[in-house]
Amino acid sequence: MGMKGPGEFFGELGVLDRAPRAATVLALSDCSLIELDEQTLNDILARHPSVSRAIMRGITRSVRDTDRITIAELQLKNNELARTLDDLRAAQAELLRRERLKRDLEIAAQVHKNILPTSFPQVPGFEFAALARPAREIGGDLYDIVDMGQNEIGIVMADASGKSVQAAIYMAVVRALFLSETNANLSPSETAHRIHNLLLKVSTTNDMFVTAFYATLNYVTRKMRYVRGGHDRPVYYHAATGEVSLLNPPGRFLGLLPNLIIQEECLTFQTGDMLVCYSDGVTDATRRGDGEMYGLDKLIEMVKREGHRSASEVVKIIVSDVDHFRNGEEQPDDLTLLVTKAV
Repeated sequence: MGMKGPGEFFGELGVLDRAPRAATVLALSDCSLIELDEQTLNDILARHPSVSRAIMRGITRSVRDTDRITIAELQLKNNELARTLDDLRAAQAELLRRERLKRDLEIAAQVHKNILPTSFPQVPGFEFAALARPAREIGGDLYDIVDMGQNEIGIVMADASGKSVQAAIYMAVVRALFLSETNANLSPSETAHRIHNLLLKVSTTNDMFVTAFYATLNYVTRKMRYVRGGHDRPVYYHAATGEVSLLNPPGRFLGLLPNLIIQEECLTFQTGDMLVCYSDGVTDATRRGDGEMYGLDKLIEMVKREGHRSASEVVKIIVSDVDHFRNGEEQPDDLTLLVTKAV
């Protein structure tokens, strides 16, 4: 776009190179225009060289203006291309990151699946049921029932810190240690100390640890000795009264700080009694909309109301209630349950 005033001209290139060009001209006030054809213009140029020079200056100015506009447009497009290239590189980096994350999650899911038991020992007078449902970012939940011989079994519920492959591999190490260290001749406290010290030796980082509930149960006498290393407090259902209590012996997580603090306690199962171990994926489940957490009180209420049912029924009912409570909200953490019932 340009502005022309009195005595100026336009369209000269269309006459000189015999290639008419389309242009829109808007008059801001009344004016008179003189149209020159090619022959008339040539006659004027021949008689008046000064007109030729004026036209050449105009053409030169027009070309320079066009060059400046072209250069500015090219610079703008260059900048846009540079930004597009940066965006493309960022998108490519994000795609690679997501691909790595997806692969990590696949590996973690496989490791997590492989460390969980596919069946439990068959022991007289007790039934067991469990469920482990990984979240999108797989953590390090673990449960197990270990046959230790001499009429005793080991009950394990643990949760490793962190997410994805690191947590899954760490938990695989923890399970291997529990399998190797669970022994009918060792108390739960002694076993916890041994595993804690071994984790301190094998750990290559200073930020991994594991919370755990570990118990030994003599299924003949029905006496259970147990420790709680910083794990969520198990819920115990008393069939005779229909009441519940929390198993809450003092104890600190394993594998990070020296001088493990842990205290052993014991109880005796009566027929119908039930032990519900769980991970924080149960109590920390949040509801879509207001962000309210499921919480321990709701879990206690469910165990108290449904404790008369079988172990497998209780697992299904609790999971269903948690899912209904979430109302479609994403599962924030692995959801894991292990139920032991005296029958």
